[in-house]
Amino acid sequence: MRLVFAGTPQTAVPALDALLASRHEVVAVVTRPDAPAGRGRKVEASPVALRAAAAGLEVLTPARARDPEFLDRLREIGPDCCPVAAYGALLPQAALDIPPHGWVNLHFSLLPAWRGAAPVQHAILHGDDVTGASTFLIVKELDAGPVYGVLTEPVRADDTSGTLLDRLSHSGADLLVATLDGIEDGTVRAVPQPAEGVSFAPKINPADAQVDWKLPAHVVDRQIRACTPDPGAWTELDGVRLKLGPVSVNTPPGDAAPLDLAPGELQIGRQSVFVGTGSRPVRLGDVQAPGKRRMAAPDWARGLRSGGPVRFG
Repeated sequence: MRLVFAGTPQTAVPALDALLASRHEVVAVVTRPDAPAGRGRKVEASPVALRAAAAGLEVLTPARARDPEFLDRLREIGPDCCPVAAYGALLPQAALDIPPHGWVNLHFSLLPAWRGAAPVQHAILHGDDVTGASTFLIVKELDAGPVYGVLTEPVRADDTSGTLLDRLSHSGADLLVATLDGIEDGTVRAVPQPAEGVSFAPKINPADAQVDWKLPAHVVDRQIRACTPDPGAWTELDGVRLKLGPVSVNTPPGDAAPLDLAPGELQIGRQSVFVGTGSRPVRLGDVQAPGKRRMAAPDWARGLRSGGPVRFG
């Protein structure tokens, strides 16, 4: 089939690579416009735009997918189907109607669970044991279209949203290609999603990533892993915001954990730093102070100047 691929972040690049290596013809890419990125906030093209340019593809960057110029160009290109992976913008009906086989989205959850912008983060945040990816036909309602195919992926105890999304982006790329093969061959059909089991995964903002030390240890662990690497879990010490890496709930052998710490209270040792939660203490991982590099918690703690108790929050 003749394809126009839509995607924006790095997690969409494996899908584009898989399509380029498939029997289908990718003739153009739709991605979000150039935007500030990185610590210097320099305006840069999206990872998908860079990969598409390297492959010699036409790159379309409409400010809005309803822009007449974009819709006209899409009609001129005449795709049979438009596969999508993490495009990041709403598609109007006028765009959905152009390809005969519609827009087929790769979504990183087992639909109808976790419809929305942050399915992987919410799967970790809510303690799911298994998640996966789904391909479905895009309709007007958010992530509610009929499903072509699914795959499952265990959520590991140490998974962050970054590690889990990386695995799903690669396995999901193969699922997307297989779905398009089946559409062309007439061997797959879209099945309506069940009405039961619908849940939503709105975008997690920096405010949502502030660690609440009053929560039980296993919930604190999930929150930090769900927010790693984006938007980044954080806490405050004396009014200064600190970025946090994942914590350890289970104490390693030979590493004596304190029996009782108040939520947010730190116990600093030579080899470890423990933090109190609403249940039992957790072992702090990496810490990054403003303008500093990320470092192991004991190294960070050696720079503290305090003669009394130290407490986050």
